[in-house]
Amino acid sequence: MGAFRYRMVLHYLQHVSFEGLGCIEHWAKRPGNQLTATRFYEDSKMPFVDWFDMLIVMGGPMSVTEEKKYPWLKDEKKLIEKAIQKGKKVVGVCLGAQLIADVLGAKVYPNTFREIGWMPIQKTAEGKTQRWIQGLPDTLDVFHWHGETFELPTGTIPIFSSAACVQQGFVYNGQVLAIQFHLEMTAASISQMLHYGKSDIIEGPYVKSIDTFLDQEKIIKSNQYMYHILNQVASK
Repeated sequence: MGAFRYRMVLHYLQHVSFEGLGCIEHWAKRPGNQLTATRFYEDSKMPFVDWFDMLIVMGGPMSVTEEKKYPWLKDEKKLIEKAIQKGKKVVGVCLGAQLIADVLGAKVYPNTFREIGWMPIQKTAEGKTQRWIQGLPDTLDVFHWHGETFELPTGTIPIFSSAACVQQGFVYNGQVLAIQFHLEMTAASISQMLHYGKSDIIEGPYVKSIDTFLDQEKIIKSNQYMYHILNQVASK
């Protein structure tokens, strides 16, 4: 994982039991750090924004627009907005990225294609200049599981794209990272996704065969990418 010198309080928002931190948990639990959580499937109580240094917003099968079905989405968006306004570090993964885009005023909507499985993404021209992802290859093979996408919010810098989905990630104001894909997935995480979300896997041009999902070499490399990015985000 490399040297890690920063001590911080991290809070994460988890929407469903089967989309947890994955490898991010190993990174977050470094000596001196404090890790707390809001698990909306158990309790929607959230912390005061001044209690944490970094907010991590995980994925989930719901849409950012489903506030009637999931009333806590309104309060979650308010917390994300306050965290951004207060200059906290904010990292969003998949649904988390969509929530950040929504909070920043961008439209979130169904993508033309569902994207599930291991597929490449490319750095954008702007992304190649961004410190947080420097040192990573220009093309990365990453794990996807999403059917929605977002417009690029005003004032953000696009950092990744793919054949199936133009907006795969952005940075904002030197403090916010949103990624549509899943670098955090471990073998256990993917197995959980398969167990609970197998109905999502419908034949399509960007839906891969299930027997390719548990590729340990790709998982290890993906987690290394996640650690590299998080170290950069956490640095001063």
